[in-house]
Amino acid sequence: MDQGQTLRQHLDGFATDPDRRLIADAVAAFADAAIEITELTCGGALAGITGEGQTLNGDGDIQKDLDLQADRIIRRALAGVSVAALASEEANEIEIRDPASAISIAFDPLDGSSNINTNMSVGTIFSIVRTPLHARAAFTQPGTTQLAAGFVVYGPQTSLVLTLGDGVDIFTLDRKTRAFRQIRSQVKIPPNTAEFAINASNRRHWDPPILAYIDDCIAGADGVLQTNFNMRWIGSLVAEAYRILTRGGIFLYPADARDGYREGRLRLLYEAHPMAFIMEQAGGGATTGNLRILDLAANTLHQRVPLIMGSIESVQRLERMHMSPDIKFERNAPLFATRGLFRN
Repeated sequence: MDQGQTLRQHLDGFATDPDRRLIADAVAAFADAAIEITELTCGGALAGITGEGQTLNGDGDIQKDLDLQADRIIRRALAGVSVAALASEEANEIEIRDPASAISIAFDPLDGSSNINTNMSVGTIFSIVRTPLHARAAFTQPGTTQLAAGFVVYGPQTSLVLTLGDGVDIFTLDRKTRAFRQIRSQVKIPPNTAEFAINASNRRHWDPPILAYIDDCIAGADGVLQTNFNMRWIGSLVAEAYRILTRGGIFLYPADARDGYREGRLRLLYEAHPMAFIMEQAGGGATTGNLRILDLAANTLHQRVPLIMGSIESVQRLERMHMSPDIKFERNAPLFATRGLFRN
């Protein structure tokens, strides 16, 4: 790796044919948009960002003012790129632009926007797929058809995590030169982890395999995992993913018994698919618990799924626990309760 090479240099080295040039141009457009979004997030109320809800999107979630501004910024940045179809969290329908283009893009303009008021990390997520014969079918393909994926974290630094299908690289914005520079190349997630991230307040709603796994973590060195774990929960998907890429760990946003959560809560096309692609490219894994995320195809534009991602051995252990017929657990037992569980 040429330490400190710019994102543009990295993309120019990748763009060896017309289709790759299209992908490179799309990634560069997201990078340009990220610089503008960075200025807005850093300015906060001084830039007119209140973090207050404005409207509801088509899926019933509250749209914040920055959600809408980020969506407009990204669409404007992509105006100069040949894209067949665009799918955004903030839009009810697919936008068809150039049906003859080889690529289509799904994106979440501002992931974690509920964190704006509390000055916590937010981000942008994108997935680039090959356009099939009919552009409107671009977003009905499994995640294995992704050509590239990435996310931006707007935090203490603005960092862009990117896979072009051959490993994962991380770039950080040099605000003096307004250029993203590479800080890590071919990132690998440690296979084991001593950290887990989950919203433990929802414990009473979890299914038995999730209950069992988290209690095994909490048991620490005295339990079957023989490891003292730390729990993390930021509530920002991009920040959780960045932490996993940096030092390992597992993130769980499972389906649960609440209304509206039985099929999971994260969107498949522009959250779970790109994150799963990045995780696998870095040697990690991503699953619903029962199914590999990248094998799933969306039936609807804003389809939701459970997402468990991170260090591969932890992800695989959870998959085995989901498939075991011997998992029995009392849902309403205290968080630190001792219970019988077949763990093989």
